Amino acid sequence: MHRAIYPGSFDPVTNGHLDVIERAAKLFDHVIVAVAANSQKQALFSSDERLELLRQTTACHGAKITLTRLDGLLVDFARQAGASAIIRGLRAVSDFEFEFQMALMNRKLESSVETLFLMPKEDYTYLSSRIIKEIARLGGNVGSFVPECVAAALHGKFASPGSAQP
Repeated sequence: MHRAIYPGSFDPVTNGHLDVIERAAKLFDHVIVAVAANSQKQALFSSDERLELLRQTTACHGAKITLTRLDGLLVDFARQAGASAIIRGLRAVSDFEFEFQMALMNRKLESSVETLFLMPKEDYTYLSSRIIKEIARLGGNVGSFVPECVAAALHGKFASPGSAQP
């Protein structure tokens, strides 16, 4: 079985993320979508909330996709999960330098795991979770950038008194 891991913070999951997940699901027998904590960012959604939003938005793929938390080193997780590839999305040239460095470091740490870069559909190349959170925080409509359940969750975060600030 050819298995891949698509790691990310998914805070929140966007249509661009879902496009990459769909592309990866066409290439691999099984895709593990791993929700990671990013120590350099303060998450708006808890890891449980992010997993639930992913569950709702990837349910159509059935058993082909597994959702999990990622704690620790990605290559260790890949080895334990029996994954031969790490999927990374590239939206623009600006993403490439960081992703390239990470891919080389992961290869140095675990040579049996390859990194594959997938580009989302052109319609999604400008999307980022950070920008979507800012639009939602300012009361803008994010409905064309994220699934309906994510738009509702964002609205819930920012509509309540004392709402969280990204």
